[in-house]
Amino acid sequence: MIKIAAIGVTHWHSLYDAGYLPLLVDMPDVRIVGLHDDDAAIAAERASKLGNPPTWTDYKTMLAETKPDFVIALGRPTDMAATAHYLLDHGYPFLMEKPMGYDAHEVRGVADKARAVNGFAAVPLPYRYQPQIALAQRLIAEGRLGTLSNIFMRSMRPTSARYPAWGAPWMLDPKIANGGCLRNLAPHGLDSFMLLTGEDAEVTGAQLSARGLGQPVEDFASVMLRSAGGVTGHVEVSNLYPGQGGMAELQVCGSHGLLQSSGGTARLVTRDGSETFTLDTSAKPSRLILEDAFARWRRGDKPLTSADDCYRAMRLVDDAYALARKGAS
Repeated sequence: MIKIAAIGVTHWHSLYDAGYLPLLVDMPDVRIVGLHDDDAAIAAERASKLGNPPTWTDYKTMLAETKPDFVIALGRPTDMAATAHYLLDHGYPFLMEKPMGYDAHEVRGVADKARAVNGFAAVPLPYRYQPQIALAQRLIAEGRLGTLSNIFMRSMRPTSARYPAWGAPWMLDPKIANGGCLRNLAPHGLDSFMLLTGEDAEVTGAQLSARGLGQPVEDFASVMLRSAGGVTGHVEVSNLYPGQGGMAELQVCGSHGLLQSSGGTARLVTRDGSETFTLDTSAKPSRLILEDAFARWRRGDKPLTSADDCYRAMRLVDDAYALARKGAS
């Protein structure tokens, strides 16, 4: 039985969207021993939907009293880095939501410490668990796409009104969230670009817009990339999907083939014809993330996605903000 404590459950992923905590309740080998949030009312509201585990407004006290085996660390971007440092300093293995800090500088500090103390600091980047990325990796490895030329990714999520509805209105406050969809959604695509190319990348252009929803944070972002080896990329994210759910697209183009994916299907086009793949999207990525993190921690392995991976993506996010603001000035 793994004893789990959760920090900063004001984060919407505690119950909604990724919904880590309800998934933990359903796992037979896991027990939630405590929930923390600075806001006692938020902690109580979250607990009421999870069988009423005990709650705290001071996570240090909660950890001392419950002695968890593993920590799910959520919270606000302004608090994340300090929480991560505390967990690493006191030897707690944890999974922390991105961005893992207010900016890339803070995330780098966490990554440096995680390496120094050999701490288990996992970051959920769910595209790594999705079938279209696995398919693209396989086709690249088999040489069926040839020399990579460009990669395009688009992710559209429902409007940012979902954040207040899910008890996280602070996501619309730039002083707390330090940005909108670029900081929250783009890391998935940026990480995937580096994963598929196998190389670091630099930002060559970026645009932001808050025109669609009129919030203090952007609801649309477009980032242009180039890998160290010359593969170009385009990551586009927004909170402008008008319905529930959202949409995601992936296009990977090489000298021999083009892979296009949207929804539950993918299509490979080559000079010899085309092939259609049905993608198994039945597994919830957040459940796969939790199961994988627990399995790797138990074996003494490194996380699939670490604080270093988060830093690499957040560095590109910060660079994109800088370029977009320079272009708008």
